[in-house]
This record gives sequence, C-alpha cells and structure tokens, in this order.
Amino acid sequence: MRNETSVVLPFTVRDEKGATMIKRIDHIAIAVKNLEEAAKFYLEVMRLALSGVEVVSAQKTRVGFFEIGETRIELVEPAASDSPLVKFLETKGQGIHHLCFEVDDVEAEVRRYIEKGATMVDTKPRPGAHNTQVAFVHPKSSGGVLIELSELPKKEG
Repeated sequence: MRNETSVVLPFTVRDEKGATMIKRIDHIAIAVKNLEEAAKFYLEVMRLALSGVEVVSAQKTRVGFFEIGETRIELVEPAASDSPLVKFLETKGQGIHHLCFEVDDVEAEVRRYIEKGATMVDTKPRPGAHNTQVAFVHPKSSGGVLIELSELPKKEG
C-alpha cells in the first residue's frame, strides 16, 4: 500500500508577494453548434435561467450564460464561418471547450505564465464577454485543457 501525504491548498491562489492570482472559476464553456437548441436542456431539464446572450466579435462567437452560484455555464457557438470554434466543432464535436478562471490582472498573469514556460494562445489580452479582458493558455501547457484567464472590468469610484 502506498503512503500518500495530503496537501491542503489555500482557497485563494496567491503569488510570492501575497497578491491574489486566481480568484475563482468564472465559467465552464461548452461548444455547441446551435445555442438555442443546446439551451433547451439547461432551461427545460435543469431549470436554469439564461442570463443573457452576447456576440463576442473579437472571438467570432455568440455566447449564452447560465448562472449557478458564483460560476456560470457558457454555451458558445460560432458567430462566423471563420470562427476558430468551427474547427473545434468539426474535429472534437460539441462538448466542454474551456475552463475560465477570474484573475485580478490578466496582463500580469500572461507575463507570469510565459515566464514559467507556458505556451499562450494570446500573448496580450483581448476583449471578452461582459467587457472583460481575456487571454487563453494553450492546451499543450495544461494537460490538454484550454484555459481562459479573465479580468473583470474595473469598477469606477
């Protein structure tokens, strides 16, 4: 029998200076061919409320969100025939597309990830849904999982 040691990690991940890095799982994105058709399951069977639909032109996608506590399920469909999501759907089919983590400073996180040797899809943040700034980590750096880092818009005042 193997003797394993448990490690309890703090709920909030912090950098060497104590600054918060990853705050929470913001959403789990599910690639779909047709948002309205896919939404029926979440609306009718799971009885979740669709909190809105938005076109993210920078990513050529259309997204719909279902809120569950502090996390959301994001249904994401291609909004154009040249959307990168088209190729994903052709090769992998519908299903989980990426995990999104909320961070305080996406630009600083991108720099840190690159310094640690991660391959980034985005070396600079770009616009995301809900006026966020986002950057994606390439799946080859994270065990085959596409990861999105998302910074919420700063509140004024």
